[in-house]
Amino acid sequence: MPNPYISGTGFFLPPRVVTNDDLSKYMDTTDEWIQERTGIKERCYVDAGVGSSDLAIPATEQALKAADLQVGDIDFIIFATSTPDFYAPGSGCLLQDKMGFNEIGALDIRVQCSGFLYGLSIAEQYIKTGVFENILLIGAEVQSTAMDLTDEGRDTAVIFGDGAGTAIISATEEDRGILSTHMHSEGKYLKELWLESPASNAGHPRITSEDLDKGKQYLKMNGREVFRHAVTRFPEVINECLEKNNLTTDDIDLLIPHQANLRITQMVQKRLGLKDDQIFSNIHKYGNTTAATIPIALSEAVNAGKISNGDIVVFAAFGSGFTWASAAIKW
Repeated sequence: MPNPYISGTGFFLPPRVVTNDDLSKYMDTTDEWIQERTGIKERCYVDAGVGSSDLAIPATEQALKAADLQVGDIDFIIFATSTPDFYAPGSGCLLQDKMGFNEIGALDIRVQCSGFLYGLSIAEQYIKTGVFENILLIGAEVQSTAMDLTDEGRDTAVIFGDGAGTAIISATEEDRGILSTHMHSEGKYLKELWLESPASNAGHPRITSEDLDKGKQYLKMNGREVFRHAVTRFPEVINECLEKNNLTTDDIDLLIPHQANLRITQMVQKRLGLKDDQIFSNIHKYGNTTAATIPIALSEAVNAGKISNGDIVVFAAFGSGFTWASAAIKW
């Protein structure tokens, strides 16, 4: 049975950098206030007319080059995003057309911050069963257009940014690759982090002028509840992953968590007893890019030489749903 491994990675951030001081022009906030609560200094926003599939193009080009593959070598596309270009068709289909892939399958998945790891689990099964040899997995988001840039939306708006990260999952006979993936959900907490409208259960039309007046089109978050659950679920799912593979925290060469909030990452690090060089963080530069945070961070870590052959790399995510997930890889 072939082993699924990551043969190439790439990432892309839109060139427009939005600092905390920039946001203070729209809402009652300061650089100090944002950094103290989130660890974020800046994030990137797209310009008008740019969608998630557009961000995925340069990230995919990087991953193909790193894997020494061509567009025609990709067998399947998995596109994780909570901000598709359109409600229909999916962003994976748009990317297939824009980059000239063969008439291969393109699957969009929407699991918000856990999307990349859910996609990794899907790719793992397809490779292990011999269905495909090279799968393109994307996490891409345009969150800036769902932000309420007023005092009312401040607690959420300061956190999120736009970006894309990609990984190519390939088959190998070598003793390396994905060791296991783990996924969970608990839907009773949906309103703690959600975007209420447009919605199919809202009647016709799916969004009304009244909905817009109430700000239902903006992402809403109960930050305290998200934090409380995240700092519990992150260690749980990481330990689940370690136990499955007879590993301990000492075996982790690098933990790449979803970049939700620096305070969450610090709490998780403390609870697991990890050293500073065992954990990767770049949230100060990019904010929370939802499904894109892990592949962006992974690509940066690879480019910086922080991952070597044989290293144990662990991923973990928690987000809207609630959903949470983890994965372990022998690099």
